[in-house]
Amino acid sequence: MKKFMLKSLLTAALMFISVLAGMQIANDGIHEMKGYKAEGFSKAAGLENGENGEKNASLLGNEITAHDLKEKKQQLEEIQGSNLFSVTGKKITKGISSASKKLINSITGE
Repeated sequence: MKKFMLKSLLTAALMFISVLAGMQIANDGIHEMKGYKAEGFSKAAGLENGENGEKNASLLGNEITAHDLKEKKQQLEEIQGSNLFSVTGKKITKGISSASKKLINSITGE
């Protein structure tokens, strides 16, 4: 079972990397077809050194910064209270846990 899961995860990772590489190759092909560099085209994924030793990352033309990640984390924390599936899952888990505790206590005689 462990080997199967490892093979599955490696295959999924390889497919993801292949898709990103294919997007980059297609982007390069578009540049070659046009014959000039246009501002509208960007790399599929990129990592560059910025000022003061900072790293700048981009994915599909969108810049990724630590500030953006902090804002998204804050938004997720605000939204998390209203997530119906999360609340329902927690209630189901709590119910199953209490039912199993009662069953174990009744079997052991406590």
